[in-house]
Amino acid sequence: MKTMIRLMAVAVGLMFAQMAVAQAAPAGSTGVCRDGSYTTAPSKKGACRGHKGVKTWLAADTGAAAAPAKSEKASKAAAAAPAAAPTPAAAPPPAAAPAKAAKTSHESTSTMAQAPGGGAGMVWVNTATNVYHCAGSKYYGKTKAGSYMTEAEAKAKGAHADHNHPCSK
Repeated sequence: MKTMIRLMAVAVGLMFAQMAVAQAAPAGSTGVCRDGSYTTAPSKKGACRGHKGVKTWLAADTGAAAAPAKSEKASKAAAAAPAAAPTPAAAPPPAAAPAKAAKTSHESTSTMAQAPGGGAGMVWVNTATNVYHCAGSKYYGKTKAGSYMTEAEAKAKGAHADHNHPCSK
């Protein structure tokens, strides 16, 4: 009996702590990171990258409606708890932040359009990094700054092959 009372007291304390965190969060916050900072990311995935991960997610998940898994002890305690004590209503989650425009700098190279030109015997030289890419490779014609030229011209200008794998043997 003492164990059940203690378990219920801990559960009530955690519930009030959760509500306090949700009420103290800045407007538009969707989660709390483990280092104590807040995030406005629209989804949990990558929300607190660089901040040790997500501690508490304040916004309702828009993806799968997965209920949090209860431990076996918590399930038994909830089943044995008297139904006389009503639980306080949870505060509604804060409104999600407006969606931001996607940055083109992080656009996937598989969806990027290849620069016009190129062809047989031509390599793409990334002028920012001085690396050349072979035809058919991931970055061929897809870096921000670059130009097409022959592999010999690229080597003459001091460019080196991507991952030191030249196009010609």
